[in-house]
Amino acid sequence: MFDFRLRVFHTVAKRLSFTKAAEELYISQPAVTKHIHELEQQLGMALFERIGNKIKLTRAGVLVMHHAEIIFTDYRNLEYEINQLKHMQGGLLPIGASTTIAQYLLPPLLAKFNQRYPDVKTSLTSGNTEQIEQALFEKSIQLGIIEGSSKNPLLKYVEFAKDEIILVGNMKHQYGNGEPLTPADLKTIPLLMREHGSGTLEVITEELKRLKLKITDLNVAMYMGSTESIKSYLHHSPCAAFISSQAVQRELELGEFRVLPVKNFKLVRKLHFTYLQGLQDKLCQLFIRFARQNMAE
Repeated sequence: MFDFRLRVFHTVAKRLSFTKAAEELYISQPAVTKHIHELEQQLGMALFERIGNKIKLTRAGVLVMHHAEIIFTDYRNLEYEINQLKHMQGGLLPIGASTTIAQYLLPPLLAKFNQRYPDVKTSLTSGNTEQIEQALFEKSIQLGIIEGSSKNPLLKYVEFAKDEIILVGNMKHQYGNGEPLTPADLKTIPLLMREHGSGTLEVITEELKRLKLKITDLNVAMYMGSTESIKSYLHHSPCAAFISSQAVQRELELGEFRVLPVKNFKLVRKLHFTYLQGLQDKLCQLFIRFARQNMAE
């Protein structure tokens, strides 16, 4: 329903690569070049300029990219409303979520959503909060769900759910003297932490400030890139880790891990939907309404 050349341009502009655009669109690189050349001829202006082996958008290219984003959002909304007239819900909805949310919270929710709306084709990618926000800017996803308290002015944030961060350790090891741990205890226990850029590390850092502790005050044994890696490591070491209660529910029930209370420490964080400011993507709004309703039940 729209000029394929505009989609080719949009893909090249997003990837800044004719080769990657050809791979994504399943067409040849000469075909990509041909479509861009025809679009430039139609507009009477160059859309890309070469700098060595790289390309960048010209001023005209930036303008076309801006309007292409609007056109594609309008197209998605048109498809959504046409499907509503046909008593269907359909379209493509790429979602990105922070690692913990993508692993533990979203899969059962997506299963329910896909059963309710089988004509909506969802996809899910995961990464830390910074990576999810960057994916929104790159338009590789339409909707993000993050753990951190990031407040980028170019993004809108809508509260989704709450999640408690707890300190857990291996049931085989003794931590402290059996009483709630003190800030002094936290300085001695070897800790596993999520990598820099993760929403989990961000909120932990903020909460530790109330205890007059900095990350550099702690005995950090290792920074790790996923909750699953931390859990696996914990099974074989005397370390402890601040981790989502949802992520260790099974291990706590099986008696493999135990909660380590910390004096004056209680961290309940808010999870947020996030999307580009001004975006009125109706499939995104449909999923947000569905998710919030199902989490409240």
